Amino acid sequence: MKLYKVTLLADEREELEAITHKGSHQSQKVINALILLNCDEGEFNDHRPRGEDVANILRISMRKVDRIKKRFVEDGLDAALGRQQGRRDYGRKADGELEAHLVAMSCGEPPKGFARWSLRLLADRAVELEYVDSISHETVRRVLKKTKSNRGGRLAG
Repeated sequence: MKLYKVTLLADEREELEAITHKGSHQSQKVINALILLNCDEGEFNDHRPRGEDVANILRISMRKVDRIKKRFVEDGLDAALGRQQGRRDYGRKADGELEAHLVAMSCGEPPKGFARWSLRLLADRAVELEYVDSISHETVRRVLKKTKSNRGGRLAG
């Protein structure tokens, strides 16, 4: 049962053949190009090996062959070759103002019952004081590391 049928156009086939024959490319890109060329069921492919044969020849798993075929059918040639599709931009939570608040809190007295500030305590206090909606202790760690405000001792994690 074939889930994904790879049908390459002439220009796509030329691009893939250029990747496999010339220049220097990342190894995974070349392997992905070879997978697509061998799995092509279009009119421009004169011989069609089975997916298992392609996997054996390239010494890869059948699962990888299926993943590349799926990525080609669903997302296109660029995605199948492993090119970055664009990363999500989550935005910065820790702007200069929040960094200043975190440094000031870490230099101040810890809450009652605690000998020193922990990263989680600082994160919770920043949310409690409404400096930010939410923040992880890891973000607090990066801010304090960046500003070098460890004051010689380690914060409790």
